Amino acid sequence: MPEGTDDPALSATEELALARLALDEGDLHHAAGHLASALAQAPTLPEVHETLARLATASGGGLDLFPINHHTFVGAVVARAHLLAAAGRPAEGLELLAAATAYAPGTQWAGVPWVTAPELAERLTPEHIARILMQVCTALPDPVPRAGQAALTPYLTLAHNAVTVHPEHGLLLGAASALARRLGEVALAVRWATRGVRAQPSKMGEVWLGYAYRSAGRTRDGLAALGRAVELDPDDLAIYADIAGTLAEIGRLDEALEWTERALARDPSFDCAVHTAHRLRHLRDGDLAHLVALADFVRDHPDDSHEHGDLAQCCRGRPWLGQLTPAGGPLVDAMRQAVADDDNGLGSAVRLPAAAPPSAVRTATSTAPGLRIDVVGTPAPDPREPRRPSAQRLWHYADNVPTPALPAPSATAVERIGQIAHPAWPHPPAAYDAAVGLAGLDVADLLGLLVHPPAAPANAVGRLLAAHDPSVWVRGVQVWACLGLLHHRTDEPWEGSTRRRVLLDLIWDVEDWVTEAALFALITAAWVDPSVRPDVARVVADRLADAAAVARVRPVPIAVSLAHLALAAPELDPATAALATELLNARSSQLPRPRNPLRRLWQRLTRHP
Repeated sequence: MPEGTDDPALSATEELALARLALDEGDLHHAAGHLASALAQAPTLPEVHETLARLATASGGGLDLFPINHHTFVGAVVARAHLLAAAGRPAEGLELLAAATAYAPGTQWAGVPWVTAPELAERLTPEHIARILMQVCTALPDPVPRAGQAALTPYLTLAHNAVTVHPEHGLLLGAASALARRLGEVALAVRWATRGVRAQPSKMGEVWLGYAYRSAGRTRDGLAALGRAVELDPDDLAIYADIAGTLAEIGRLDEALEWTERALARDPSFDCAVHTAHRLRHLRDGDLAHLVALADFVRDHPDDSHEHGDLAQCCRGRPWLGQLTPAGGPLVDAMRQAVADDDNGLGSAVRLPAAAPPSAVRTATSTAPGLRIDVVGTPAPDPREPRRPSAQRLWHYADNVPTPALPAPSATAVERIGQIAHPAWPHPPAAYDAAVGLAGLDVADLLGLLVHPPAAPANAVGRLLAAHDPSVWVRGVQVWACLGLLHHRTDEPWEGSTRRRVLLDLIWDVEDWVTEAALFALITAAWVDPSVRPDVARVVADRLADAAAVARVRPVPIAVSLAHLALAAPELDPATAALATELLNARSSQLPRPRNPLRRLWQRLTRHP
């Protein structure tokens, strides 16, 4: 169901006026098109339905004016649904309305009298109504957010009417319970599911009852119902995974893992059990290997029956697994304060014991030009020099002032990075997949983005970052530009590839936010390609060891982030993992700030990228 044409949308009132004009002139096809557009915008407007009835009268029912094919506009689907109901074929009409609801659940497609009339439940079989309710449920989250519930209440009214007519139909009662549960009517869901199991005991009835109990907070009763479902059908392994997930939610992790093992003993490749098992194992011991194994399973089984959110759930909000880390250091703190005060840093100064990361300096001077930066020392090793000889230099220095050593990226590169860059992602493989949109950019453009990051876009995320922490946007651009490098010449074998060579140059260049971004790209490569994991693990170990050694003699603003990165790397050796933990523990043992001014910002940014 496409959205329609690329023409500027007219209002429902304008579309209705044009439909009436065309109808008066006998141009039924144009009238039908305008009515479909009006219905798409105002599906419950009485005047639209009155005009649709006129069209039906003028055209012998009007069904031929709204044919169904693979690319039918949603408004035409809804128009045909109403015409079918008017022609005495409400069952077919209701199926089309349910399809429209699956396409756009937030629109009140079914909010019309013929759907909520008690007579409809009397004309349809209970099996057909149950199927419609289940069709609607499959398109809905559980629960539906409060703002989206009103559009779906006509289906709940239909369920009420149907249950009144067919009070002992188990399948109908279970499907009605599933809809009521999603719409927040938990007590009603329990009541209907209980009646359904009592009237017609079945596996699905027990599952619906178990879900209803669980939503009502009656976990023990819910587990009992799901256990009865297993007894009725021991081969339905999805129920095992549901039981395991429920047990884990209440802290009974050992029992939860026992259920996943029971499922895997029956079918080691069953997707629901595999996803749940890896998530729960990671929850038990925190070992990253479980998440990497889950990512490998997802890659090797692209045809799973449905999407799972276990990997994203485990990575959400975690440094580098699901989001970049906020930049650290006194310069960035001073910049954030200047942005919060909205004074461009006038009259403010920050004293630094050594040159700050060049990206931090460039971001601070562009967003708080009145902020004075005083570098009071040049401790060895000099942070303005690469950590290893590099074929690619990003920065030139005049004293402590960095300037880009590369030309600005093309307008195409700026446009693409603005569409993709975000400080959060579901998990590393998802970030890799999303960065494919940068595959067409050449290396020069991607490197140019690192030192000439474009301004944040004029959207909600961009405005939020500009008002609170511009460094997050810059770091996000750098992360995604480095992920774009992973897609450069992927036909080249890894060891001698351009993408590996360029990323290594960036990792060993001067200490900078780019170091972190490039290391994350390498780690992401290891997530998606097991063959490169030993190589990446060695690079991570070497880079972290170097940062730790330097940190013993002078501050290294990126050291903590590098430690988080190391702990996100597959197949990391135990000694490096211990070093990363040591660096993080040393940071946490320092006096904490009275509050975290970025916590709320991160919560808003990382909900759903």
